[in-house]
Amino acid sequence: MEESKNVGSAVLYGLIAIFTLFITSSIVFSMLLRFTSLQEGSLQYIITAVSFIALFAGGFISGGKGKQKGWFLGGLTGLIYFVIVFLFSFLGLDQLFTFEQFIYHVCYTLIAMMGGILGVNLSKS
Repeated sequence: MEESKNVGSAVLYGLIAIFTLFITSSIVFSMLLRFTSLQEGSLQYIITAVSFIALFAGGFISGGKGKQKGWFLGGLTGLIYFVIVFLFSFLGLDQLFTFEQFIYHVCYTLIAMMGGILGVNLSKS
Protein backbone atom coordinates (compact mmCIF):
# COMPACT_ATOMS: atom_id res chain seq x y z
CA MET A 1 0.00 0.00 0.00
CA GLU A 2 2.83 2.36 0.86
CA GLU A 3 4.51 1.74 -2.49
CA SER A 4 1.41 2.64 -4.50
CA LYS A 5 1.02 5.82 -2.44
CA ASN A 6 4.65 6.65 -3.22
CA VAL A 7 4.11 6.01 -6.95
CA GLY A 8 0.99 8.20 -7.01
CA SER A 9 2.73 10.99 -5.15
CA ALA A 10 5.79 10.87 -7.40
CA VAL A 11 3.71 10.92 -10.59
CA LEU A 12 1.57 13.76 -9.23
CA TYR A 13 4.67 15.86 -8.52
CA GLY A 14 5.89 15.17 -12.05
CA LEU A 15 2.58 16.15 -13.62
CA ILE A 16 2.41 19.33 -11.56
CA ALA A 17 5.91 20.22 -12.74
CA ILE A 18 4.99 19.56 -16.39
CA PHE A 19 1.84 21.68 -16.31
CA THR A 20 3.56 24.45 -14.34
CA LEU A 21 6.31 24.62 -16.95
CA PHE A 22 3.74 24.60 -19.74
CA ILE A 23 1.66 27.37 -18.20
CA THR A 24 4.74 29.50 -17.58
CA SER A 25 6.13 28.99 -21.07
CA SER A 26 2.70 29.61 -22.61
CA ILE A 27 2.49 32.97 -20.88
CA VAL A 28 6.01 33.88 -22.04
CA PHE A 29 5.34 32.82 -25.64
CA SER A 30 1.97 34.56 -25.77
CA MET A 31 3.59 37.78 -24.51
CA LEU A 32 6.31 37.46 -27.14
CA LEU A 33 3.75 36.94 -29.88
CA ARG A 34 1.57 39.80 -28.66
CA PHE A 35 4.20 42.46 -28.05
CA THR A 36 6.79 41.68 -30.73
CA SER A 37 6.65 41.11 -34.46
CA LEU A 38 7.36 37.37 -34.05
CA GLN A 39 5.04 34.96 -35.81
CA GLU A 40 3.86 31.64 -34.39
CA GLY A 41 5.64 29.70 -37.13
CA SER A 42 9.01 31.17 -36.14
CA LEU A 43 8.65 29.77 -32.60
CA GLN A 44 7.55 26.27 -33.63
CA TYR A 45 10.87 24.52 -32.94
CA ILE A 46 11.46 26.44 -29.72
CA ILE A 47 8.01 25.48 -28.44
CA THR A 48 8.69 21.83 -29.33
CA ALA A 49 12.02 21.96 -27.50
CA VAL A 50 10.38 23.48 -24.42
CA SER A 51 7.76 20.70 -24.53
CA PHE A 52 10.45 18.02 -24.53
CA ILE A 53 12.29 19.76 -21.70
CA ALA A 54 9.09 20.00 -19.64
CA LEU A 55 8.32 16.29 -20.08
CA PHE A 56 11.92 15.37 -19.27
CA ALA A 57 11.76 17.52 -16.13
CA GLY A 58 8.45 15.95 -15.09
CA GLY A 59 9.87 12.47 -15.52
CA PHE A 60 13.03 13.50 -13.67
CA ILE A 61 11.00 14.80 -10.73
CA SER A 62 8.84 11.66 -10.70
CA GLY A 63 11.91 9.44 -10.67
CA GLY A 64 13.60 11.54 -8.01
CA LYS A 65 10.57 11.44 -5.73
CA GLY A 66 9.94 7.72 -6.27
CA LYS A 67 13.60 6.72 -5.86
CA GLN A 68 13.06 3.43 -7.72
CA LYS A 69 11.73 2.14 -11.06
CA GLY A 70 12.48 5.39 -12.85
CA TRP A 71 11.47 4.04 -16.26
CA PHE A 72 8.07 3.10 -14.82
CA LEU A 73 7.50 6.38 -12.99
CA GLY A 74 8.63 8.49 -15.93
CA GLY A 75 6.62 6.40 -18.36
CA LEU A 76 3.52 6.59 -16.19
CA THR A 77 3.94 10.36 -15.91
CA GLY A 78 4.25 10.68 -19.69
CA LEU A 79 1.33 8.32 -20.26
CA ILE A 80 -0.96 10.21 -17.88
CA TYR A 81 0.05 13.47 -19.56
CA PHE A 82 -0.80 11.84 -22.91
CA VAL A 83 -4.24 10.78 -21.64
CA ILE A 84 -5.01 14.21 -20.15
CA VAL A 85 -4.10 16.02 -23.38
CA PHE A 86 -5.98 13.46 -25.49
CA LEU A 87 -9.11 13.77 -23.35
CA PHE A 88 -8.93 17.55 -23.51
CA SER A 89 -8.55 17.41 -27.27
CA PHE A 90 -11.28 14.82 -27.79
CA LEU A 91 -13.84 15.94 -25.23
CA GLY A 92 -13.13 19.67 -25.20
CA LEU A 93 -12.24 20.38 -28.82
CA ASP A 94 -13.95 17.39 -30.49
CA GLN A 95 -10.74 16.46 -32.32
CA LEU A 96 -8.74 13.26 -32.43
CA PHE A 97 -4.95 13.27 -32.56
CA THR A 98 -3.37 13.37 -35.96
CA PHE A 99 -0.68 10.80 -36.69
CA GLU A 100 1.98 13.49 -36.17
CA GLN A 101 0.56 14.45 -32.77
CA PHE A 102 0.43 10.80 -31.77
CA ILE A 103 4.12 10.38 -32.67
CA TYR A 104 4.98 13.51 -30.65
CA HIS A 105 3.17 12.13 -27.61
CA VAL A 106 4.89 8.76 -27.89
CA CYS A 107 8.22 10.64 -27.97
CA TYR A 108 7.12 12.75 -24.99
CA THR A 109 6.43 9.56 -23.04
CA LEU A 110 9.85 8.15 -23.97
CA ILE A 111 11.54 11.41 -22.93
CA ALA A 112 9.68 11.33 -19.60
CA MET A 113 10.92 7.74 -19.13
CA MET A 114 14.50 8.88 -19.71
CA GLY A 115 14.00 11.69 -17.21
CA GLY A 116 12.63 9.21 -14.67
CA ILE A 117 15.64 6.93 -15.09
CA LEU A 118 18.02 9.83 -14.63
CA GLY A 119 16.01 11.15 -11.67
CA VAL A 120 16.27 7.82 -9.83
CA ASN A 121 19.99 7.50 -10.52
CA LEU A 122 20.81 11.04 -9.42
CA SER A 123 18.61 10.88 -6.30
CA LYS A 124 20.47 7.83 -4.98
CA SER A 125 23.90 9.41 -5.08
